[in-house]
Amino acid sequence: MRRPTERTGPSRWDFRPSHLSATAGHAATVMIVVAVDGSESSARAVRWAAEHASGVGASVVAVHALEEPVYAVPPMVAVSMGPLPPEVRAEIHATLERDWCAPLAEAGVEFRAVLVDGPPAAAIIRLAESEEADLVVVGSRGRGGFSELLLGSVSHQLAHHVGRPLVIVP
Repeated sequence: MRRPTERTGPSRWDFRPSHLSATAGHAATVMIVVAVDGSESSARAVRWAAEHASGVGASVVAVHALEEPVYAVPPMVAVSMGPLPPEVRAEIHATLERDWCAPLAEAGVEFRAVLVDGPPAAAIIRLAESEEADLVVVGSRGRGGFSELLLGSVSHQLAHHVGRPLVIVP
């Protein structure tokens, strides 16, 4: 009788470097989406993605979600400030690619840095689906602060809604 923890062979979702490769009926290229927000937690997620992607030859899409800024007017009124100006978006993209994705570049991993608009969890899910990601990687805590306590963290939302294998890096 096989114990529940015993493996009968590698699966497509086995992300140990010795098992992650082309298997019968599956493409050789593995796509990893990693969520990045500049926090220490997301830096650990990027390092995890870099280590595992380099071990298996995976490609990585590093994604940073941009929510439209709002101005809060008491009592309980929020006014949209409109989309970020192109020069601000360009600066954020440069920081994402140069600084936040540095571990991917240092590991020699093929990657793209992408800015997406919208609430982080929804934007990450949309991107993971459009990229047909084999794995989504996210840190356990981001820059959410107090609002994260009220609304639930991105990692928590992804755990319930992403529909793809998810690694939450502590």
